Amino acid sequence: MTLLTAAQTKFVEGVLTLKPLVATFDCDGTLWSGDAGEGFFSWELKEGLVSEEVVRWARARYADYKAGKVSEDVMCGEMVTMHRGLPEEVVQQACDAYFPEAIGRNIFPEMRELVQHLRASGCDVWAVSSSNQWIIRSGMRSFGIPHNRILAAETAVEDGMITDRLVRVPSGPGKPEAIRSVLKSSPDCAFGNAIWDRDMLAISRHAFAINPNPDLKEIAIANGWMVYQPQANHE
Repeated sequence: MTLLTAAQTKFVEGVLTLKPLVATFDCDGTLWSGDAGEGFFSWELKEGLVSEEVVRWARARYADYKAGKVSEDVMCGEMVTMHRGLPEEVVQQACDAYFPEAIGRNIFPEMRELVQHLRASGCDVWAVSSSNQWIIRSGMRSFGIPHNRILAAETAVEDGMITDRLVRVPSGPGKPEAIRSVLKSSPDCAFGNAIWDRDMLAISRHAFAINPNPDLKEIAIANGWMVYQPQANHE
């Protein structure tokens, strides 16, 4: 286990003193540096996890997204439905292989410790992400968050095969919508790093902008939310 600095320990203890009963965490950029969903998307196209036809479509589609021609929630949904027709087990195994090598070392140690302490205290901890369900499942193994506490971009699976029927895409307003579908009340604490987390942070009693992008940092300061800058563990 990584030893925390005084500043990291102060942050963890500060959250724990709030004694939250429910906490929601964005994942990419909040629990670790980098974007696991985007990274896996690029990796699987290179590795040929999907067909050449899908690869060509996905690359063109992603270029349109980066050019502002495709919305964030649509792109996040299509990064899941592009796997239609594949066995879920195959995609999950690919994510399980990718995450530890590409993302695992970038986990913020104080965020991992915070999640573990919260869960040990009885807090109901949820991971809420617009990245695909399989990569988030892989990542949550490092935090002890079970599958039934993950709200990620998800598609229906039938007889072990992935379909193109979206269940949810928790991005922007979709995050509180997903949270309200499983919880009777708003979270006591919420943690996010990007503008797409703003709506989730706004419904919580205590909002934390973790490693925030400039646009979210500005909003956080205006709203009096705590801003915290963690450091990735590169050991």
